Amino acid sequence: MGTFRQTIEIGDPEVLRYEAVEALVDTGASYTILPASLLRRLGVTPFTRRRFRLGDNRVATRELGETRIKMHDEIITRIVVFGEEGVVLLGADTLEGFGLVVDPIGQRLVPVEGLMMRVLADEGEHIAKRRLP
Repeated sequence: MGTFRQTIEIGDPEVLRYEAVEALVDTGASYTILPASLLRRLGVTPFTRRRFRLGDNRVATRELGETRIKMHDEIITRIVVFGEEGVVLLGADTLEGFGLVVDPIGQRLVPVEGLMMRVLADEGEHIAKRRLP
């Protein structure tokens, strides 16, 4: 699969200002990774640290924060990783949050329906049991 970039806007926690960045779409990254300097400039504060396996099999510990991301005229709150300078990756958690999947042929993001199959199956089963004599 080829790689491609997507413009996203990163907001401050109070949703007063945004900064646009070009992110490499990376379904192999758990979360969206942004330069720590950008996140700190926007007032995003870390709430925890987590270990991550890197592409070369090393393990790195990074800070996590939470802020607003704007893409395709939609704004959602996502977990972001405080990364190194120059590293901007649009990760799987953010793609799922926006209800998007990767079209590798067209090198674009495509909206998809969310799934609630198990929830609906459980509710239907519960309702059916109530109807039994």
